[in-house]
Amino acid sequence: MYKFLIYISYSYSIPIGKPLQEEIERRGYKVFWFSDIENTKQYFSKNEKVLNTVEEVIKYSPDIVLTATDNVAHFFPGIKVQIFHGFLSNKRQEMNSHFKIRGFFDLYTTQGPSTTEIFEQLAKKHGYFEVIETGWSKVDPLFPIVQKMITEKPVILISSTFTSRLSLAKNELVFNEIKRLSNTGKYHFLCVLHPKLEEEIKTKFKNLESVNFNYFDTTDLIPLFKRADLMFSDTTSAIVEFLLQEKPVVTFKTKVPFEHLINVTEVTEIENAIDLALTKPNNVMKAIRKYIELTHPYFDGKSSERIINASINFFNKDKSHIKSKPWNLIRKYKIRKSLKYYKFW
Repeated sequence: MYKFLIYISYSYSIPIGKPLQEEIERRGYKVFWFSDIENTKQYFSKNEKVLNTVEEVIKYSPDIVLTATDNVAHFFPGIKVQIFHGFLSNKRQEMNSHFKIRGFFDLYTTQGPSTTEIFEQLAKKHGYFEVIETGWSKVDPLFPIVQKMITEKPVILISSTFTSRLSLAKNELVFNEIKRLSNTGKYHFLCVLHPKLEEEIKTKFKNLESVNFNYFDTTDLIPLFKRADLMFSDTTSAIVEFLLQEKPVVTFKTKVPFEHLINVTEVTEIENAIDLALTKPNNVMKAIRKYIELTHPYFDGKSSERIINASINFFNKDKSHIKSKPWNLIRKYKIRKSLKYYKFW
C-alpha cells in the first residue's frame, strides 16, 4: 500500500495533479495533497484530500512525494519526484528555472526528448538523482485527440502570461484590437488569463463578455483547448499544451518566434495572421509536428501511469550507487521559514 503526496504551490498546478490522483486511486493506493501556499487551498474541490499542516504530512509519512514546484520541503518523508509545473515557455527566467538543479529531488520525470537530454547530462554531472522520460500528467485528458472542423465562425482562444514585458493582456493596443475583432462577429473568442495577472486586467477582459466573447476564470484549460481552432497568445507554457493538438498558434511579440508559431509584432498584423493560421499553412503544420516529437511525443494519455510506475520502481530499487544530496543549508532554511516549521525531530 504505497502512500503518495502531491505537493504544489499555486492553483494552476491542480490540473497537473488530478490525473496522477486518479491513477493512484485506480491502483488502490493512498494519496493526499499539500500546498505550501495557504491561499491555494480554497481552490481544492471535495475530490482532493488535503493535508493542511506540516505536522499532518509528517504523521501521514508518504513514501513518494510528487512535486509540481521548484523546491520541496526536504524534511517531508519519502522520495521526492519532480513532475514539473509547466512546459518550457522560453522566458529567460523560466528557462533558467526549468533546468536549475536545487538539490532536493531524487527523480526527475521529464516531458520529452528536448528536456530529457539536458537532465540526463545534469544527472551524470551531479550523481544524486535519476531521470526517466514519462510525458506530462497535465495533458493526459487532452488525448486521444479528436479532429475538429473549423466552423463558419472560428473559435479563438486568448491566453496571456503575467510577465509585464511579454503579456499581451497588459498591452492597451492589443486589448483594443481584440475588442474591435470581437465586435465584428467574424470570430468567437474564448479568453483565459494567467491567475497571477492583476485583477484590473482580468476585469477589462471580463467586461468584453458578449455573444462573441467568453471569459473563463479557470485553471482547467483542456476543455477550452478542445473547443478552440487556434490560440492567440504571447509567451506562455500554455502555448505548448495547445500545440500538442496540432492546432496553430498566433503570437504577439513572443520571446522566441519559432517556425512552429505565426508571430506578429504589430497590432495591425493580428487579423491577417489569424486568417492565415486558420488555413493551417503546410510549413507551419510541419514545424508543429516536428516540435511535438521533441517536446512531448506521447499521445496515449498515459503519462500519469508512466510517472507512477517510474516513482514506484525508483522507490523500490537499490539506490546505493546514488550520491548523497548537497547540504543546501540556505535553501532548506528558507523552506522551513516559509512553512514556519523548525523542528528537527
